[in-house]
Parts: sequence; C-alpha cells; structure tokens
Amino acid sequence: MLLWVTETCYQSLMENKLRELRELASGAGNQRTETGIPRVAMVQGEIPEHRLSAVYEPMINLILTGSKSMTVGGRTLNYNPATYFVMSVDLPAVGNVFPDNVTNAPYLAVSLTPKPEIIADLLDKIPGTGDAYLYHSGFSVAPVTRELLDAWIRMLSLIRKPDEIAALAPAYEREILFRVLQGPLGWMLREIATPETHLARIYKVINWIKTNYTQAIRVGDLAEMAALSVSAFHRHFRAITALSPVQYQKQIRLMHAQLKLATSGENIMNVALSVGYQSHTQFSREYARQFGLPPSADLKKISLSHARN
Repeated sequence: MLLWVTETCYQSLMENKLRELRELASGAGNQRTETGIPRVAMVQGEIPEHRLSAVYEPMINLILTGSKSMTVGGRTLNYNPATYFVMSVDLPAVGNVFPDNVTNAPYLAVSLTPKPEIIADLLDKIPGTGDAYLYHSGFSVAPVTRELLDAWIRMLSLIRKPDEIAALAPAYEREILFRVLQGPLGWMLREIATPETHLARIYKVINWIKTNYTQAIRVGDLAEMAALSVSAFHRHFRAITALSPVQYQKQIRLMHAQLKLATSGENIMNVALSVGYQSHTQFSREYARQFGLPPSADLKKISLSHARN
C-alpha cells in the first residue's frame, strides 16, 4: 500500500512539472520556434510530414505533450512525455507527431542543441566519466527524471525573464547536460565531446557526405577519411546511423529533393538532376520507396498541406 501511495505521489509530482513546462512553452508554433535562449527551441501542434522528414542535427529533445516517432534506416523509436530523446550525429530521419491520446492536446516539445565544448568542460569535472563509455548507435530514448525536468523548468522560465538569459542560461544549460551525462544516455554526449572516438571519425565522414551529397562516393575513400578499414568503417557507420554510407547519401539526396519540390517550383527532372540523380525512373522509384508516394503525387500532397496552413 505504501509503495502504491509513493508511486502515485511521484507520478503526480512529475505531471505537475510537465504542466509547468507546458505553460512555459505555450508560445511555440508548428515549426521550430526560437525561445531567445541560445540553442533552445520549441515546437507545437501539427507538423506537415515533409517538414518532419529531414536531416536532424545533434540534440536533446524533451516531449511535453503528445508523442513522436522517429525512423532512421530500419529502426523506429517512439517517445512521449515520460521520455527524452538524444541524437549525437546528423541523421536523416522520418518523423511523425501525435496529439495526446486522452485530451487531444497538441504535440509540444522543447530541444537543446548540445555544444561539445561545454560537454568536454563538464567531463573534466565529473569523476569517472572520462573513458568509461560504451559504443552504441547515434540516437536513443530514455525515461525522463525529476532532476532533468527541474533543470528544464529553470531554463524555460527565462523565456519570461529575457534580461536574465545572459547571466543564468549558461548555468542551466550545464545542468541539463550534467543530468543527461549522469543518465543512461550520457555515453552519447561523452562521444560528442571526445575526439578520436569512432563516433568522431564517422561524424567527419557524415559531414563530408552532407556537403557533397550530389557526388558519387566510394566506400574505400570514406573509410580512408575515417582512418578505418573498409569492414570496420561499414560496421561502425551502420551501428551509429542504422544505414550504410550509400543509404545515408541516398536519404540525404531524397530529403533535399523533397524540400526543393516543396519550395523551389522546379520541375521534377530538374530537381532529380540537382540532387545527383541521372535517371528519372530511378529517382521516382527511390523517392516513392522513401516517402510512400511518387514525386508528382507527393508534391500535390505537400501543396494541399500548404493550402490548409
């Protein structure tokens, strides 16, 4: 009986903290909304699918209302207000957001872009965290804690006190990073800030592919760039991104193509050529496999979405 009462009180406490955070983030729009606090953003409401299909930069993301699914390669993770999400490398992902399944309140989330220099400085001050990490993938989900919610409350409270941001935001940012470092996903932040790890080597290649996604790639050249054997490079690249290097490049191309179709007004063949495809048939086939519709049908869907919004 006592255990049940204690658990009920804890859940009530956590819900109260989430409610406070929802109020603080209530000014978010249905696209990335800056808060005025460096590296902290928020988003709320329905988000068109083509906006959720993107290359996501490293982030710590906390869901306040509703839920979200993220698919990278063949791996899908789901998270809700009881969890937070960490991404340690730039990954092409397809997302879906959903309102609360009880109240139908709109999806609401806040995010922090981690800064490697701050993480590295924290690592120097936290005993026993230097080299004690395991090698895992570049994205994962974990249960949120009361301490992490408290740190987020302090951070988002600055939205209402902009004159205090310069003085206090750095301290609250360090606290959020500290709480994540102390949790089950701390290894992900440690790898962001630790040079010469496999993650750092793969991240170098990822940045090259992102910049040169229209070019043909040779896996041997990429492995040499990462200072790894071809077999080790393949293994580590897939472990971190859930994709092969060729699949990663393909998804980058297709996401750029979808964005261009939605915003540039160019015809489909010109878009295909601009992102590195030489065959309209291949482009249409791979586009449909990625987004569920061929380019022409997806463009109509995107246009209808714009008209509604």
